[in-house]
Amino acid sequence: MNIPFLDNWRKRYGPSRGVAVMGEDSHDAEGVAQLLSECELLRAQAGAAGIELDDTVESLAALDQLLPLWRDDPEILPWLGNDAGLYLGTVVVRTVPGARWQVWPSGRPVVRLASGRELDAVEAGREWALSGTPELSQMYAEASEA
Repeated sequence: MNIPFLDNWRKRYGPSRGVAVMGEDSHDAEGVAQLLSECELLRAQAGAAGIELDDTVESLAALDQLLPLWRDDPEILPWLGNDAGLYLGTVVVRTVPGARWQVWPSGRPVVRLASGRELDAVEAGREWALSGTPELSQMYAEASEA
C-alpha cells in the first residue's frame, strides 16, 4: 500500500511503536480485554492461511508455523506484530488463571500474571513478527508456568 503522506510522516516520526489504551474506559478490565482481543489484521492473515484464531494455545502454535510473508511489507509488519502481541495476551488472559490485562499510566497494555510478573505481550508480538522468535507458543508456555 503506497500512501504518500504516510511515507512522509514515517520519515519524520518513525514506525509505530505499539498500542496505547487511553480514556475513561482504560480501567474497565472487561472492556479493555474485549478491545485488545480484536486483532483484525492478524485474524484476516490467519484466516487467509486457513487458521482459525479461537483464543487457544493450539492457535498460537499454528501461527508460529505461518510463512512470514508479511516481512516483505514494511507497512503491515508493525501492525501485524502489534496484533500478534495482543492475540498472545488475549490467549494468556483467557486461559491462564489469575492473568489479566493491566494498562500502565502511559496507556501501554501488559499482561499481569498471578505471580505479579508482567508480560509485555505487544513487544513479544512485534519481535515474533520481525524475526519469528520467540515463538508465540513459547511465550505462552513461559507465562503459564509463572
